[in-house]
Amino acid sequence: MPSTWSKILQASARSMSMNEDSWQRHANPLSVYSRMSILPLMTLAIVSRIWLGWWALLPIAGVLFWTWWNPRAFSAPTSTTGWASHGTFGERVMLNHAEFPVPDHHMSWARGLAALAGVGIVPWVYGLWQLDWGFILMGLTLTMGAKLWFVDRMVWLYQDMKSASPTYASWER
Repeated sequence: MPSTWSKILQASARSMSMNEDSWQRHANPLSVYSRMSILPLMTLAIVSRIWLGWWALLPIAGVLFWTWWNPRAFSAPTSTTGWASHGTFGERVMLNHAEFPVPDHHMSWARGLAALAGVGIVPWVYGLWQLDWGFILMGLTLTMGAKLWFVDRMVWLYQDMKSASPTYASWER
């Protein structure tokens, strides 16, 4: 029976409708780095309710679309030897942990960093509700910092696991 962590990972992957082509495109550093714009853009979209009222749903929908489209927005990179590409590959390895088990220390770090990002969502949401920029910035810092650290751990995971499968090794070119 799949663990809760496995179910969360699989639900996340399904919600993004990722296929081989979109994963290849997402390995482009422009995709990885521009993805960091999502939470700040969502912040601005939600805060825009002050000026736009219910029309703020339009920029919110735009950010949700950008979240889905981002892994598809850029071409596949010519080289996948860089940090950003390896971070994407590590995420794929993590998603595939049921088929090729991931070392426990990588699983522990991934869970811990996901939890830290989740903790950051609490002050972010509270700050957005109260329009308190201190809480918004605290939440953004925790969540985005944990996400960047998570990507860095995924680089390490990929480097440790690329020899576990010919498929993993083939991603690097």
